[in-house]
Amino acid sequence: TCSVAQKELNDLERWKEEHRPGPVKLVPQRLGGKESEAQARQKQQMMLMQSKYQQKHKREQYVKAKKAAEEAEILKKKAIQREKAERLEVKKRQQEMQRREVFLEDQYYKTNELLNRLDLGLPKSDSCQIANRGPESTAWSRSHTYKQALREDENRRLEEMKQEQRRKAELMEFKQKQEEEARTRAHQNEQRRVNNAFLDRLQNKTQPNSIYQPGYSG
Repeated sequence: TCSVAQKELNDLERWKEEHRPGPVKLVPQRLGGKESEAQARQKQQMMLMQSKYQQKHKREQYVKAKKAAEEAEILKKKAIQREKAERLEVKKRQQEMQRREVFLEDQYYKTNELLNRLDLGLPKSDSCQIANRGPESTAWSRSHTYKQALREDENRRLEEMKQEQRRKAELMEFKQKQEEEARTRAHQNEQRRVNNAFLDRLQNKTQPNSIYQPGYSG
């Protein structure tokens, strides 16, 4: 068995020797790619800048989208507020129309009541004549009397307004007169003070040993 094993080992060594690869012959070439180190570093820097720009662009897009969503929400709230204001305005107009209708109705009743009182307050002869003239004449008389009463009331209010304006004008004139008198007195006092100071200085120059003191106007 030892001789057989030795024979196999010898055969293996001989086979290895026969099948040993020969020398490798390659054409010399430049390794490391076609770019230089500076170009590679420049390319790496550009890729880094592009990455930063993309991140910045994403952030800007996110901020823009967030701002657009906030503006849309604000517009939505404004639209809701505008709709509420419009509904409130419509409600106010309806209430105003209702109040106006009530006022006109009340005014109508008051006018009829006034006309009835005026009609009842007319002399008997006039009442008979109006009754004899018919319903059209009676309506015209009521309208004429009512218009005359309104005209008198308007004239009275106009006269009150004129009197109020007259009182305001008189009060304004009185205040202006008081202010003018106050300014005149202040100007006179200032002029008197300046004159007294000038006389004091003049007296001190002409009489240095005088018993008078500065500020004494004698």
